[in-house]
Amino acid sequence: MNLQVYKFLKAAANADKAKALASIQLLTNHPAGIGDHSTKDYWGNCDEALRLLASADERLEVLEKYFNDKGQING
Repeated sequence: MNLQVYKFLKAAANADKAKALASIQLLTNHPAGIGDHSTKDYWGNCDEALRLLASADERLEVLEKYFNDKGQING
């Protein structure tokens, strides 16, 4: 894998992870930030954040498992 592509994919997964964690923190610690949304919106937003977090972690694991070996990345 090209080094630039590897770095991009890893950065994108880390950004999604940070976004998901921030969303979960906001949703659980600052419910006033939700505003006029219904409970259905709240649960949907919580689920969406968890799915994004799981996806990011999975993508990071795949990068580590298959491409972290220096021989797998072409600089």
